[in-house]
Amino acid sequence: MQWAIDWLRTVPLWQAALVFLSKNILVLLLAVALGEWLARRFAHRRVAPKAPPLQREELALAAMCAVLNSVVTFAGLLLWREGLIRFRLDGGPRVLVDVLVLVGVMDLGMYLLHRTAHVPLLYSWLHAPHHRYERARPLTLFVLSPLEVLGFGALWLTVCMAYEASWAAMLLYLVFNTLWGVLGHLGVEPFPDAWVRWPGLRAVATTTFHARHHLDQAHHFGFYTLIWDRLFGTLAPDYETSFARSQVPPLESPGPSREPEAAGLSSTLVPQSADRVRPPS
Repeated sequence: MQWAIDWLRTVPLWQAALVFLSKNILVLLLAVALGEWLARRFAHRRVAPKAPPLQREELALAAMCAVLNSVVTFAGLLLWREGLIRFRLDGGPRVLVDVLVLVGVMDLGMYLLHRTAHVPLLYSWLHAPHHRYERARPLTLFVLSPLEVLGFGALWLTVCMAYEASWAAMLLYLVFNTLWGVLGHLGVEPFPDAWVRWPGLRAVATTTFHARHHLDQAHHFGFYTLIWDRLFGTLAPDYETSFARSQVPPLESPGPSREPEAAGLSSTLVPQSADRVRPPS
């Protein structure tokens, strides 16, 4: 790791920018490839309608996300060079503690940002582009408005400035964050049926959990866990009973639809309330 740190300390900024952009493009491609493989591997456990044909806007927003993630990484480099971000080089059990701290703090922070993004006054600016694609696919993880990408990036940099984690923990968190984002947008459930009955694991977010949010925007704002949704009353009451159950009937209406009913979704799994496809007040 020392060689990488020495390189970051001395590399010309333009070279760092190119490396960060290449890295984020590679992350996007690998994440989508992994997600598509998992979607095929667990196709028999579909929990959300299949996505319609890929649209140009999706590709454009995903490409912009990779660029802006590179901007966030570049900003992190500048903050580190100025001494505003610090990290440790130790290993051992403390790395695990750091990872748990980063996951816990970011889970709360992203829940709060996600709830804020659903405020009607802000929704169209921050979060509407992501929810144009209710039938999520792995690429949907990166289909975000520029302001939302920068908002989550600013949260991450703020946490890095406030908490001196180990280098290894920061890298492990970033890998975990990408993997969990991919899992949330598969549209199929890779977790076993007993997941929601196991103590501890039942508090961990699943594909069903996030797929439900894409179809029912009044619930499920968490990212890694259900803790904050339980605490703040935004967990769907039937989440556990509907876990891993298909929300796609045998004869699904063709083509994308803005209304879940138009796609033939089961009314037992998607609450019949007027605000389920609108951001809650």
